[in-house]
Amino acid sequence: MENKINTIHSWKQIALVEETMTLPNGKDITHTTISHPGAAVILPIDANGNIIVINQYRPSLKKWLLELPAGTLERGEPIEACAHRELEEETGYSAQSMISLGQVTPLAGFCDEIQYLFVAKQLSQTQRYQCDEDEVIEVISLPIEQLEQKIIQGEITDAKTIACLSKAKLCGYI
Repeated sequence: MENKINTIHSWKQIALVEETMTLPNGKDITHTTISHPGAAVILPIDANGNIIVINQYRPSLKKWLLELPAGTLERGEPIEACAHRELEEETGYSAQSMISLGQVTPLAGFCDEIQYLFVAKQLSQTQRYQCDEDEVIEVISLPIEQLEQKIIQGEITDAKTIACLSKAKLCGYI
């Protein structure tokens, strides 16, 4: 079967795409995917060992989420450059050290997004840039123990935040 791709709708850099394909078992299907350019997720650790997080209002959920700073890759943008840009845009900090923790695939059943995880160290306070039109963000610094308690108590439910904190802890960065 020849693959046919049909873009149903697009918004910013995201698109809803329908594709006909043949699965490895030989079955022909039509699959709908959200096409996403990928994102950088940043775990910023300040000089006191605290983690810089953001409290962000998420219009899709109509509520505030406590999460790590993150953002979508621009077309042609190197992944680490995206991490530096998003850190500064959302928190007002820049990092001399940006350490890659690899990647996670958060929604593989219906989205091709890959999230690239980073630990940011040697932070310097700069100036926050103008947030996107739909971004309402508060910057907060918390000790790792308090973040872990918020995960246990269900106050932090953001998957990319839980994944990045877990990976950083397993790798010995926190």
